[in-house]
Amino acid sequence: MIKVGIIGGAGYTAGELIRLLLNHAQVEIDFVFSTSQSGSKVSKIHQDLVGATPLQFSSDINSEVDVVFLCLGHGNSKAFSEKHQFSKTTKIIDLSNDFRLKTDSKFQGKTFVYGLPELNKVAIKSAQYIANPGCFATAIQLSLLPLAKENLLEDDVHVNAVTGATGAGTTPSSTTHFAWRDTNFSSYKVFSHQHLGEISESVKGLQPDFEKDINFIPNRGNFSRGIFASTYTSFDGTLEEAEKLYRDFYTEALFTTIAEDELHLKQVVNTNHCFLHLLKHKDKLLITGVLDNLLKGASGQAVQNMNLMFGIDESEGLKLKANYF
Repeated sequence: MIKVGIIGGAGYTAGELIRLLLNHAQVEIDFVFSTSQSGSKVSKIHQDLVGATPLQFSSDINSEVDVVFLCLGHGNSKAFSEKHQFSKTTKIIDLSNDFRLKTDSKFQGKTFVYGLPELNKVAIKSAQYIANPGCFATAIQLSLLPLAKENLLEDDVHVNAVTGATGAGTTPSSTTHFAWRDTNFSSYKVFSHQHLGEISESVKGLQPDFEKDINFIPNRGNFSRGIFASTYTSFDGTLEEAEKLYRDFYTEALFTTIAEDELHLKQVVNTNHCFLHLLKHKDKLLITGVLDNLLKGASGQAVQNMNLMFGIDESEGLKLKANYF
């Protein structure tokens, strides 16, 4: 059995991670670390787990676990790692943005591999340290990478994407209160969202001469979870050519699928899937992408990476059904 430790166990991504790992045939959760909830039952915070586990939050860590997931706020993974050390054989999967960029990927003698399986599967399989991608970044990269691989990004890219309230984390803020979020819609970090850096690095990794702008408008939706991303750019080919290009790129991708019909969020919420739909309008190609920000955009992708790192079935623990109704 793979012994797992979870750091920062009280947040949304940790709750999803615990739920997935409790149903993973080859995993045993050794500890769930949380200084704020130490001694409390995990099911007291993650109430969907009532009756599912006797686990309690701990203020202690076991440095000898096989793999540890860092479910900490952005900027906190480095701080935690400076104070706590794990064994030389422990694998680390970080869900923050601390190690995603190439300039940040080397830390304390460790080199973090960017954990987007559709892009870096071979490197992930042999990696010891993984920087799990951001949720918006996952949806947008999966929408663009097939074009970048064929050097077909020849113009500016325009992205308008909406995320649910869980994308903001569990710490309350003025824009997460129900009275503000309900029947409301707003943009934030327009043209400057932190995920742009990792998106640009992945695109340029496949198409080094890409120098155009990626114009990204992130939005807050009045729903709990999910990302709906609309991306468009110039494309000279036909829709049929674009669909073949995308299907060929994702031939071996278990969780990324090209859909024939227009998409909606209920198709992917509570799953590790990303669905993409293509539409050609004049000289523009529109790529619509949907995924669950807490699963394919965070914890599900982290488990997918763990499976690859340990050489087990990539879909283990991730055969989930959408909450369609």
